[in-house]
Formats: sequence, C-alpha cells, structure tokens
Amino acid sequence: MATSLSQRPQLRYLADQIEELKKKGTHFRLRVLEDAQAPVCHYDGRQVINLASNNYLGLCNHPKLKEAAEKATRELGVGPGAVRTIAGTMKIHMELEEKIARFKNVEACVVFQSGFTANAGTVSAILGKEDFIISDELNHASIIDGARLSRAKIKVFRHKDLAHAEELLREVQNEPGHKLLITDGVFSMDGDIGPVDKLADLAEKYGAIMMVDDAHASGVLGRNGRGTVDHFHCHGRVDIQVGTLSKAIGAIGGYVCGSKDLIDFLYHRARPFLFSTSHPPSVTATCMAAFDLLESEPERIDRLWQNTRYFKTELGRLGFDIGGVTTPASETPITPIIVGEGRRAMDFSRALFEAGVMATGIAFPTVPEGKARIRTIMTSEHTREQLDQALEILEKTAKGMRILG
Repeated sequence: MATSLSQRPQLRYLADQIEELKKKGTHFRLRVLEDAQAPVCHYDGRQVINLASNNYLGLCNHPKLKEAAEKATRELGVGPGAVRTIAGTMKIHMELEEKIARFKNVEACVVFQSGFTANAGTVSAILGKEDFIISDELNHASIIDGARLSRAKIKVFRHKDLAHAEELLREVQNEPGHKLLITDGVFSMDGDIGPVDKLADLAEKYGAIMMVDDAHASGVLGRNGRGTVDHFHCHGRVDIQVGTLSKAIGAIGGYVCGSKDLIDFLYHRARPFLFSTSHPPSVTATCMAAFDLLESEPERIDRLWQNTRYFKTELGRLGFDIGGVTTPASETPITPIIVGEGRRAMDFSRALFEAGVMATGIAFPTVPEGKARIRTIMTSEHTREQLDQALEILEKTAKGMRILG
C-alpha cells in the first residue's frame, strides 16, 4: 500500500496555499483531451468547440505530419539516446536547424526542447552580472526567468512604451557591460504586437543586442508565417529570434535563430541544450514537414486571419470588452474577453465549458488584478458554423451571468 504523503507536515504549506486559491475561486483542475486536438473535440467526456488551443494552422493532426513521424520512427527509432553534445545529434536534427535558418533568413539556428527553455537558456547564457536587460513589462515568464538566471541587472519598461524604453537605455548606455533589449513579438495574454521595428531602431541607437520572442507570431505573421521580423521588414536588425515548434508548427520544441557565432556559443553554454536529451526523430521529422506546409499551403494562414477578423468583429458587436483604452487591443488570433475579477472569469470559463465552449479563464498573477479574462484563440480550421455557434453560447452565457447587459 502506498504511503500517504498528504499528512506530512513538511508540505502542509502547499495545501494551505491551494486552499487559498480555492477560496479566491481561481483554483483549477486539468481538463483531459480524449481525442485529437481539433476545432471540435472532447474534454472530460464533453464535446466542446475549442477556443483554447495554440494549434493555429491545424497542423497537430495533419496527415503529412503524421506520415513524416511514422516514417522517421520506422527508419531511425523512437529516441536519440543522448544529449546533443555527447552522442544525440542526428543528421535529421541538423537538417531541421538548417531548414529553419533558411526559412527565417538567418545564418544559423539551434533547436531546444521547448520554447520556454529556448528563451530562458539563451538569455541566461549570453549575459552575466555586469550586464543589463531592458524588458517589456508584459514579456513572457520564460524571458523573466532567463533574465533572473543570468544575474544581469533588469530594467522593465512600460508595455510598448518606446519613450520609457529609450529612457532606460539612456540611463545605462555609459555603464560597463552588454545591454539586451527584449520584447515578445506577439503578447500571449492580450494578443497585441510588439513594436519590433521601433525597438530595433533604439537597439541600434544605443548599441544594444536586440531579441524577439516570436512564439505566437511564428506561423501567424509575416510571409508564410515567418514572424514579426519579416512582418516589420527587420531582417538583419534583430540579433536573436526565438520561436516555438509547439504552436503553429503543431509539435513540440523551441528554437533560436541568429548568427553562426551566437548558435555556436549556445551549443557550448546554453544549459537546457547541454543537459537535455534531443528530440526524438519522429518530432524532428514532423517539424520539418510543418515548415514545408507553411511554404506550400499559405491558404491556411489566410483562413486563420479570415476567422480572426470575423470573430473579433462579432465579439465587439455583441458588446464584449476585447481590449483597448486601459487594456492593449488584440491584433492577432489571440482575443481576450476582459471580465475583471478573477473568480468571475473562472466561473465564466466553467459555465462556457458546461454549455459547450472551451475557453480558458486567466487570472492574477498571470494577468494583473482586475484584468482577469477569457482568452480565445482562432485557428484556420474553425468553420463559420462553429464560430457562430460559439458566439451564440458566449452571448447567452455572458448574459446569464450579467457579464453582458
């Protein structure tokens, strides 16, 4: 019989904190997906219209990706057997990195185990305690953690506030040490786009390293989904580009693109790369097939944006608060419905699920107090009928809860 650990006093404080979350109404449990990730699927035995997935282009279950995974498994096995720097670098790993580098129009690329480790591993590797990081206040948690691990001095500028960013760069321009200016390309909670071109101007003016986390822009913005650097025509002006293989690409992993020297340095110093086993051949082959599809099926991105524009317009027509004025306005397939109080947002999410819509409730500390929301995400594969049904459920549920008048 297993020994019960729940009564041991050493971890009682964790249970106490969980109780606090329950009292605030922000505690959640994991919902279990029972079939393939799709616009309509089954969670916890219930069929729902899925507005919560990052599967922007519907590639999670694309036949060509599944075929690539099966072929690689048959020919190369299920795992590489080691970290990249010992015996785990396979030819297919190098082919994927070369493919991504060509796609992003850079010299080189390195693939990490996740987008989180790509960000955290890169920032912590290239900077030290004598250096400075100038970071947007709404940057992703992986950037924040990487900054802390680097031990560099961190200065945070108000969201997308170019004047404030320049003020901070000016403050440290004569200090010894390197300076890193970093922004999300697309901000994951509000769906707005970072001013990459204007920040690149500032980086050049003050001699700072320019870095962009394009996790939610890869496969969404730019030509064939090349991201915000392409969207803003900033090729050659952004020193470090981070992307993920787990959102629009449909699989798992992250990558960093830049100069050959940067990538060679990360091979030697990025701890997640050095101390994690490399991707299995199936995942690597899947990602290669996904990048081929970005080039050969641009209509997927067109459909994504058609659905995005329609859904935003209808949400606004119904009277939902989808950002603007005091909250950044969404400019991408991520569209928040601002509710305000955390418990209310979580209750709204649960009520929507019961009614047939999967839409994630997000509260403090992920977003500021008073800005709790339902985050909705469009994909290219949603049909107009599904969107209309989701909008009807959203409206009816919101009116029942007096979120809408």
